[in-house]
Amino acid sequence: MSDLVLDILNVVTMVVQLLALAITLYYFTVGIFGWIPKKEKGEPSTRKNTFALLVAAHDEEVVIANMVDSLVALDYDKDCFDVFVIADNCTDSTAQVAREHGAIVCERFDTTKRGKGFALEWMFEKLFNMEKQYDYIGIFDADNLVDRNFLKAMNKQINNGYNVVQGYVDSKNPFDSWITCAYSFSFWSVSRVFQLARHNLGLSCQLSGTGFVMKTELLKKLGWGATCLTEDMEFTMKLALNDEKVGFERGAIIYDEKPLTLVQSWRQRKRWMQGHADVASRFFGKLMKKAFTEGKFLCFDCALYLVQPIRIMALGFITLFAWLQMAYPDGNIGFFHMDYLFTPIVWNTFVILQLLYMPVVIALERRVFDKRMFWGYLTFMVYNLTWIPIAIQGMIDKNKTEWSHTQHTRQISINDFDKQ
Repeated sequence: MSDLVLDILNVVTMVVQLLALAITLYYFTVGIFGWIPKKEKGEPSTRKNTFALLVAAHDEEVVIANMVDSLVALDYDKDCFDVFVIADNCTDSTAQVAREHGAIVCERFDTTKRGKGFALEWMFEKLFNMEKQYDYIGIFDADNLVDRNFLKAMNKQINNGYNVVQGYVDSKNPFDSWITCAYSFSFWSVSRVFQLARHNLGLSCQLSGTGFVMKTELLKKLGWGATCLTEDMEFTMKLALNDEKVGFERGAIIYDEKPLTLVQSWRQRKRWMQGHADVASRFFGKLMKKAFTEGKFLCFDCALYLVQPIRIMALGFITLFAWLQMAYPDGNIGFFHMDYLFTPIVWNTFVILQLLYMPVVIALERRVFDKRMFWGYLTFMVYNLTWIPIAIQGMIDKNKTEWSHTQHTRQISINDFDKQ
């Protein structure tokens, strides 16, 4: 390569390193506030809100019964909530099973508008036109299980002044396979150092696709319109642009089923990255503009979240070159020698410290130690590395909107968790 090209490449890599390091340090700093309790202002209202609990289901006859059972059994005034199942383009007995277990079932058949976002939008219109009206609407997936105290905890947080609240997404099957263990580690850590930290700081948490509630009047006012592959992220950004933040409630627990195999996980996470890239392309500029023109730090924080795939790729790229240049200190690796803000040894130490920090977060968040967690953490590192090619694929395919349905097979009831 010519000296000019090498100089340009080194400038680009230095900029990439600086941005990746800055964002990573920002996340680390914000994450510290996940350990600092937030004092709520005053005493919450004693108002008992009413809820329409929606379960989006597509061919989920295997798991829908246990999910509906867990909702019907919620420890909350039975007159204050109803359970609805959206049987979306189902070809099995999902609708019949849901009815038998006490849900109000609404069947939808539309092969042109496929996916959870469209199904929810269709159901919202039905709810708005019903004679019985609800204060809040809750969203769940068919493979979930819901803790008995979910609505009590949500009602308390709502009465603290939030219009939208995300619950604590736990794992339904953490030790079924190495990939479910890795997923679980990821969700446990995110709940503490991402969600709770932002709640404590007064920023907006991110909707997780399931286990959240939103005020009906707010939804009527803003409209849903979130129909991409990551409808939860799309609606979170829409809320931020309208000065609405998402709260977080640790006591409102949802158990989510994680994919069993790497292939299933890869497909699911690629879909997430496709949706992430799509939402970023449409909302990043708007959020940054509002952040700087109106001084909305909440929008700035949300915008940074949207560049996560780029940060993942940048960190992977930098770390790979750090490893190569430690192995080939003379730089003779077939292409240019990267200049570092820090030496490769310092950079790798920085990466290792992050990896050592996570087990502490996970152990304290999980509270109950299981010896399988040690081996799970080793596979968690492999899981993290797979995010790099997945992020690249997701960005390349961001305009592809095909929906890949994950088959759920884990037969667990909420009573199984009560016995633990």
